[in-house]
Amino acid sequence: MSQFPCNLSIALLHYPVYNKHREVVTTALTNLDLHDIARASRTFGLDRFYIVTPSVDQRILAEKIAGHWQDGWGATYNTDRKEALSIIKVCDTLKTAKAEFQSFFSKEVKTVITGAAKHPGSIGFNELRHSLTDPEQPFMLLLGTGWGLTGECFTAAGHILEPIQGTGSYNHLSVRSAAAIMLDRLKGTR
Repeated sequence: MSQFPCNLSIALLHYPVYNKHREVVTTALTNLDLHDIARASRTFGLDRFYIVTPSVDQRILAEKIAGHWQDGWGATYNTDRKEALSIIKVCDTLKTAKAEFQSFFSKEVKTVITGAAKHPGSIGFNELRHSLTDPEQPFMLLLGTGWGLTGECFTAAGHILEPIQGTGSYNHLSVRSAAAIMLDRLKGTR
């Protein structure tokens, strides 16, 4: 049995992702992503939210932002924010994040990658939601920044989650909005 009640975590990857020219880049951390995804994650019971970036400067910045709300003036000013940002773990690689999450479980962490495009063989939200009912089986939801995770990331992932679809052809949600929608579909009350 895991030490944590939730077998789902989120990893926000800043590398390897595409820019608008389909070049592989490292994207910059955004304060809004950090705060909003952490808050959504805690709201739906997650115990871990990983920020993954190879950039030392970006990792220092993420730790500084989270630290302000965990240990600094922000910790006493807004205790709800303190709780949300306490689940953040900053890592240099996805491998490091997976190893940290794996340490709480005996079964191997399964990765579930997300994106705005349709992919053959994708699993649906209901299927993943059902899989989450096994508390011993950990899942890590991989979210991309920039113009999305690279093709190699999709090839390496254990599962591809179906994209969120609106009513028209426009499909460019912020990663913060997409995370909240996915968490509601996977962990929200029905």
